Amino acid sequence: MNHRSRICRAAALFLAVTGLFSCDRHETATGNLPQEKSSRAPLIGIASVNGEAYVRAIHAAGGVPVILPNQDDDPAAIDAYLKELDGLLLPGGADIPPAEYGEETHPTVEVLDQNRFRFEKAIGKAWIEKTKKPLLGICLGSQWISVLHGGSLVQDIPSEVGGNHRDTKHAVKLEPGTRLQQIYGDAEFEVNSFHHQSVDDAGKGLRIAARGADGVVEATETTDPERFLIGVQWHPEKMLPGDARQGRLLEAFVAAAK
Repeated sequence: MNHRSRICRAAALFLAVTGLFSCDRHETATGNLPQEKSSRAPLIGIASVNGEAYVRAIHAAGGVPVILPNQDDDPAAIDAYLKELDGLLLPGGADIPPAEYGEETHPTVEVLDQNRFRFEKAIGKAWIEKTKKPLLGICLGSQWISVLHGGSLVQDIPSEVGGNHRDTKHAVKLEPGTRLQQIYGDAEFEVNSFHHQSVDDAGKGLRIAARGADGVVEATETTDPERFLIGVQWHPEKMLPGDARQGRLLEAFVAAAK
């Protein structure tokens, strides 16, 4: 069995065992192979981590969460994911190597392990360049989105900007007219915060969608009105179900993947 066949078989087994995914099937006009109707729930790939909060949030928003192993950055595997998945979530984690955006490494940087780094870079780059499917980045995922668009990061907020963004809460102000503001329907609200880095230069084709009171970039989004591509520094999945507002972002993401 070749590599791609193993991926397809694993995906089919996942769908059969979980029972989370359902769709109507019908025969073709010639009575041959069955086809799927478009009424199925969207498959949302979650890169690298088996985070219960991510899985729960995607399921609650109406999607089928699919955990993607970080051991496989093979081009055939990436192409299969691009074909089969309807949306991609890049989750939180450690730090992107600063060499990826042309900088020396700050002493506080905690670099991602190599397997995860290679996989998330490969699937993120391919997803952005080869598809128009929805992409949501959370914390590290938001930073990946900017770096993959040619942007850069603040490597350490406390020493470069001042203030603390780790294990705390603070207000964010959404930029008027952005898709993110339209999704939330609020101009300002409080979020959780677990990061010591942030986006500096958003990158080509992206705009800043939210900032903290200290000016730190808290969210970015694509300028392409035909695509859902948003990155946020906070963790909406960890604020659910207590803060129902955060469900709006996950629901909009899953809806865009249908």
